[in-house]
Amino acid sequence: MERIGTYAVPLIVVGIVVFGMCRKTAVFDCFTAGVKEGLSSLLAMAPSLIGLVVGVTMLEASGFFTLAAQVLSPICQWFGIPSEVVPLGLMRPITGSGSFAMLNSLLEQHGADSFIGKAASVMAGSTETTFYAITVYYGAVGLKKTGYTVPAALAADMTGMLLAVWTVRLLGV
Repeated sequence: MERIGTYAVPLIVVGIVVFGMCRKTAVFDCFTAGVKEGLSSLLAMAPSLIGLVVGVTMLEASGFFTLAAQVLSPICQWFGIPSEVVPLGLMRPITGSGSFAMLNSLLEQHGADSFIGKAASVMAGSTETTFYAITVYYGAVGLKKTGYTVPAALAADMTGMLLAVWTVRLLGV
């Protein structure tokens, strides 16, 4: 299996080049045109991504997620969500790497087989980095107004968080 992974990418690249040559396509010209398009997309998205990274870093450093988790803890306990996973639920729609670092911390503290570890794992797998995805996709096509996208996506994230905890509790796994 390890050999397949080692040879897969070079074989795919060679296959694409051979296929292009058989169709009499200027493969290198197509490649450079794609690179130019990719760079222009990167430049269009860069300000939004930089703003998102700065904002997340500031929120995390200020202790916002911890404070918000404390404020929301009574409501979350009413829904059966352990207070330990609330910061993960708040961070997941904003940043993937930060939320996975938080998930790792929860797993180290409580163990992977604990209810908190299982609920946090399912929560991380059943929600999306909403603001990152919106920034990338809307930035790529140049949309400035998100309309109902953010509220709908956050409602879906909240549903995913609730159902993640309830599913772990219901299945007792």
